[in-house]
Amino acid sequence: MANVSHPRGDITTHPDASEMRERYARMLGGRDVALVDGPVFLLGLYCAVSPWILHYTTSQPDLVTHNLIVGIAIGLLALGFTRAPERMYGLSWAMCALGVWMIVSPWIVGDSPDAGVIWNNVVIGALAVVLGLMCIATTTRSTPRP
Repeated sequence: MANVSHPRGDITTHPDASEMRERYARMLGGRDVALVDGPVFLLGLYCAVSPWILHYTTSQPDLVTHNLIVGIAIGLLALGFTRAPERMYGLSWAMCALGVWMIVSPWIVGDSPDAGVIWNNVVIGALAVVLGLMCIATTTRSTPRP
């Protein structure tokens, strides 16, 4: 009977092992912020649907549109962070800017908002600032220095 089983060899003897290792390291480079991608996406999703969750669609129609657009923008940033992290983490500062804007937006965009609307946007904004700062800190820490 023929021996059809193939013996498993050690990959370190492969002639391209070092090149494969370097390529794998390049592909995973900058993925230290992977744990932030999910919360950023969920924050964007909540921001987009929060007017319907908190039922202020009729009392604050301008804030409904505003939160929907900003929530979509945050969600798109999260998808960009996931898809092309080495190119997108330079936009981590935009998360902080969106967070600051969310904090002040009830008074600028809204029409005499109540406490629930204010707290909703302040919490979303504070979380966006914190997650943006986490992205910035992790990116600067994982960037190789010459």
